[in-house]
Amino acid sequence: MARSRRSDPGRDSLAPAGGPVVRLAIPNKGRISVPVLELLEKSGLHLDEGPERRLVARTPDPQIEVLFARPVDIPEYVHLGAADLGITGHDMVVERRADVAEILDLGFGKATLVLAVREEAPYKTPRDLAGARVATEFPVIAGDYFEKMDIPVTLVPVGGACEATPYLGIADAIIDLSSSGNTLRSNRLRVIDNVLGTSTVLIANHRSLETKKTKIEEVGVALESVIRARGQCYLMMNAPRSRVAEISSILPGLSGPTVMEVASRQDMVAIHAVVEEERVYQLIHLLKRAGARDILVMSIERMIP
Repeated sequence: MARSRRSDPGRDSLAPAGGPVVRLAIPNKGRISVPVLELLEKSGLHLDEGPERRLVARTPDPQIEVLFARPVDIPEYVHLGAADLGITGHDMVVERRADVAEILDLGFGKATLVLAVREEAPYKTPRDLAGARVATEFPVIAGDYFEKMDIPVTLVPVGGACEATPYLGIADAIIDLSSSGNTLRSNRLRVIDNVLGTSTVLIANHRSLETKKTKIEEVGVALESVIRARGQCYLMMNAPRSRVAEISSILPGLSGPTVMEVASRQDMVAIHAVVEEERVYQLIHLLKRAGARDILVMSIERMIP
């Protein structure tokens, strides 16, 4: 059933006279709240929260403000137009059946919604659970999952500590998020199926994508530039001109190294390259052997394609 869109009467409370505000909803708590705040800081959207966190915070851009909300509510806020953009889990979008555009995968908060049972339970496949009770914080996703496979179950909605329900006699199985699997193992649970993969995403209101396209694209580029820089570093070095080919063959840069003249030495060149941070240890040894010297390793805050 189609849902009507309604406006937020307090929506423009911080709006500048120079143009419409783009409101970005972010988690006020939960496992992705800290990474989201760090992402905003690195992208240049520092939050002016004052001595206490408010519902809405300003940023250095007078046309961008941040709304703090529960992660599960963010898809609905964006769907209804109370926020133009939102950062939340893909699982939350699916659970709320929100009609929004997922415009950027932010690459963190990766997890899998899994179907799990007690280690000693006789269930081997999802079909073995016909007639069983399944506890979950995701009744919509779980309901669609079992309906699609035509498996009759009784869903037991819970608000937390889902992994404890099989041992409390509340449920025979659970559908819950798992990232490393440690929580499942520590509670002696085993996975019998993967239900949904998820990660943190930037979502947008469809109408806002049309009416505030330029500013939304600015936000997207700012966030993506930080994501692209993760795990990358910048190498700078000097080397004999005669060793450029050998050094270039060692460097796995994004589009090959940049070679520049050294003003004070005609026989030397400067070589710059972006490389994966995890390879730096090995590369420095190889570069030294190939004749590179004065090697500098620098972190990268943002990369803009």
